[in-house]
Amino acid sequence: MGSPLMNQRHQMFLLDDVLDVGRLGHWSAFAGQDRDDWAAVLASAHALAVQYFAPHHRLGDVQEPHLHEGKVVLPAAVETALSAYASAGFNAAAAPVAQGGMGLPYVIALASDGLFMAANIATSGYALLTRGAAHLLLAHGSESQIRRFAKPLLEGRYFGTMCLSEPQAGSSLGDVSTRAVLQPDGSYRLEGSKMWISGGEHEMGENIIHLVLARVVGDAPGVRGLSLFVVPRLHVDAAGCLGARNDVHLAGLNHKLGQRGIVNTFLKFGEQGQCHGELIGERGGGLAAMFHMMNEARIGVGMGATMSGMASYRYALRYARERRQGRSLEQRDPTQPQILIIEHVEVRRLLLRQRALVEGAHALCLFAGLQVDIKAHAPEASTRQRAAALLDLLTPIVKAWSAEFCVQASDHAIQVLGGYGYTREYPVELYWRDNRLNPIHEGTNGIQAIDLLGRKVLQDDGVGLKIMLDFLRDSCADAPSPWQPFATTLMALGEAIQRAVMLTKQRLKSSGPVRALADAHDFMIACGHCVVGALWLRQALVAERLASKGDDVFLSGKRKTAQYFWQHELPDATAAIGRVLAGQGSVADVQDAEFGE
Repeated sequence: MGSPLMNQRHQMFLLDDVLDVGRLGHWSAFAGQDRDDWAAVLASAHALAVQYFAPHHRLGDVQEPHLHEGKVVLPAAVETALSAYASAGFNAAAAPVAQGGMGLPYVIALASDGLFMAANIATSGYALLTRGAAHLLLAHGSESQIRRFAKPLLEGRYFGTMCLSEPQAGSSLGDVSTRAVLQPDGSYRLEGSKMWISGGEHEMGENIIHLVLARVVGDAPGVRGLSLFVVPRLHVDAAGCLGARNDVHLAGLNHKLGQRGIVNTFLKFGEQGQCHGELIGERGGGLAAMFHMMNEARIGVGMGATMSGMASYRYALRYARERRQGRSLEQRDPTQPQILIIEHVEVRRLLLRQRALVEGAHALCLFAGLQVDIKAHAPEASTRQRAAALLDLLTPIVKAWSAEFCVQASDHAIQVLGGYGYTREYPVELYWRDNRLNPIHEGTNGIQAIDLLGRKVLQDDGVGLKIMLDFLRDSCADAPSPWQPFATTLMALGEAIQRAVMLTKQRLKSSGPVRALADAHDFMIACGHCVVGALWLRQALVAERLASKGDDVFLSGKRKTAQYFWQHELPDATAAIGRVLAGQGSVADVQDAEFGE
């Protein structure tokens, strides 16, 4: 069946034929790179993921991080895998060549990330947090901070974290209570605690670099008063040499349902009053700077959810092609041999829905990744501006839609295996447990949905939504007659989304945000289905064009999966946007006591 991680033809079909990433090679930022170079990078990532990441996926779950004599213990295979990853240059895959990076397009780096995530989402988390921290420092750090912190992160010598949440605040960043006290010499001392910090304490690498949101004493309450600090585990002097331990200490480990292989920590800063931190960027500009890493992480969460779903689907498909059980509905003779379960129509339904969801989400993630490159490097300013507005709108959709529906794909994989599916002898229960975290972290799906309806589609006079609808119209414009009903359904959904936004504006003024945003989750589903549906239509049309030169089961499978998405998934989006339009308010109206005792 090929790779357990990915149908590699599917990935190249998306990158080459649907998204046309080859055009990036004509831009100065990627001069000298071409499709063959990127294919070689993806092949290298695949080989490393299979050799170093996949083999210890179950081991990292069973031997989850634990304390021994005050130190966090991990399986040795984790550090071996991350060392191989860094040695191959993947920590710096998307960093500029001038900063020691590979200078790859972000979309290629993201596609590579997906392969590591499919193999072992927990271990890949260490690397992706490290890269995200480095990218933030490259964008917002001083020259000294880039040299002393970002460079070792890109080299894989240091590891990175993002420290936002606190025990009493969770996702409510305006309630962050970690304090930064300005010293006479212009430095800062931090005091406070951070919860749910992935990769927060371990013995790998030379140092751990924490990026910490805190409020300078005396600054404004709420998110506007937050600043961002770099807080190394070990002090780093002006020459980049390591010194004594900073006042950052592990207060406890969190033991999770899934993604157990990446240590999750409760950290205390400044218990001895000596936690040194350096301000990144402007005082009071912490949240804006942190969003550089958070938005990258949200696309990463979407890709992680997609690839856990993809791995689930790939295993379920292989199992269904090997497992024999029962007989056809048309065959009642018990003396006849049992059939492969993939021949049962219910199993085919589960597999087809998995494929429609995970390959649709994969297209969505890569489409968003392409906007990152266009925003940063397109020659025309107007093109960069349009990509920036579209990316701003897509980011919560990528995170929330992929997490919402690829968890369902992982659930279907368990169903395909039946009783075996929820035993630990098979990996699909692990994929599901890993995936179940994705609707929660980096901003819950509910937060993403409220951000989408309450802010993203309204800001800048709705320019992001207009560009999304332009993409929808472009996707539908050339649909030939067999695909016109699909295009018509998509256009009707887009028009309904536009009407829902207009009604939301009115409701915000007349009823307030609680009622106006009560159906934000339905709105997110409708928008996600709209974009994914447009991408599935594009896949179908490209497959049809390529089939004219010689059809095969890959291309016919693409067309039939697109048809499934249109006929079986889009009606759910139509119903969801209908609920938003109706605005009946049942969610907002129910009172605490009415939930029952």
